[in-house]
Amino acid sequence: MSKPAKPLPAVTDADIRLLRVFTTVVGCGGFSAAEVELNISRAAISQHMADLERRLGLSLCRRGRAGFMLTDEGRLAHEAALRLLAGLEIFRGEINAAHGRLRGELNIGITDNLVTMPRMRVTNALRGLKREAAEVRVNIRMIPPNEIERGVLDGRLHVGVVPERRALPGLARLPLYDEESRLYCGIGHPLFDAATVSREAVEAADAVAPTRSQPPHALNATATATDREGVAFLLLTGCYIGFLPVHYAARWVERGAMRALLPDSHHYRVQFNAVTKKGVSPNLVLERFMELLQRPEDGAAPPA
Repeated sequence: MSKPAKPLPAVTDADIRLLRVFTTVVGCGGFSAAEVELNISRAAISQHMADLERRLGLSLCRRGRAGFMLTDEGRLAHEAALRLLAGLEIFRGEINAAHGRLRGELNIGITDNLVTMPRMRVTNALRGLKREAAEVRVNIRMIPPNEIERGVLDGRLHVGVVPERRALPGLARLPLYDEESRLYCGIGHPLFDAATVSREAVEAADAVAPTRSQPPHALNATATATDREGVAFLLLTGCYIGFLPVHYAARWVERGAMRALLPDSHHYRVQFNAVTKKGVSPNLVLERFMELLQRPEDGAAPPA
C-alpha cells in the first residue's frame, strides 16, 4: 500500500473510533475474537480496518490461514494509538477532576477466577463506586497477569488485580488477598477413595500444571492448562491431580466431586495485589475506587 504524499491531517472523531476498533482487534488477537468485544460483525470490523489503512496510508496487519499478524507499520501504529487513547482518557480524568465530579470510565484488568474469594474486596469496592457515581462506566477484562501489568503501565487499564510477582518499575501495589491453594484430585481418580495417600503415590500420579506459574511442589506433569478452569476440567476427568485455590475448588469439594490430597504438606499461598501506575495524573474515579478497596469488609474506616 502506497504511503500518503502529505503528512496525516488533524485527527478526527472518526479516526479515534477507527483506532479504538484497531486496538481492540489487536488486544483480542484477531477479527473473530473482537466481534464479541466490539459487538459488530466481522465484515464491519474488516471494513473499519480497511478504512483506517486508507486513512493512514499504511498496511497494518495480515490476516489469512496463518492467522492475524501485525506488520512492522502496524506495530508502530498500534503503540502510537495506545498512547493517543490513553492521553485522551488522562485528559478526561483531569477535566472531571477540575469539576470535582466522579464521571468517566474505570478500566480494570483481573486475573481469572477471583470472584469466589470469600473476601470480596473488589466486588464491594465496585458496589460502593456504583452507589456514589452512577455515571461511571466500569469495564472489566479477564486477562493474564503480564497483560494486566502492561495495560496499567501503558494506560489502557487504570488498575489491575494480579498475583504477587517480581516488582515492575512504575507500578504501585496495594495488598488485597492472601489465597491458599491445595492439591486435589477428582472423583474416579485412584487416590480419591484411598484410605491413606503417600507422597510417593502423589509424585507418581499424572498431574496438570499451570502454564504461567509453577507451584512449589514437584509433580509428574503430563498435562498443562492456561488457567484455573482448565485445571478443574482435567481434575474432574478423574485422571489427573493438580493445584487449585481452596475457594475455587470448594464447590466441587462440597459436592463430593473433589478431594484435597496431603493438605498438611501440599499447599501454598499467593498474595494478590491491586496495581496502579505510579505518578499518574489526578483521576477522581480511580482515587475513589482505590479508597474503597482499602475499606474493611464491614465498611468501617480502615485502621490508622
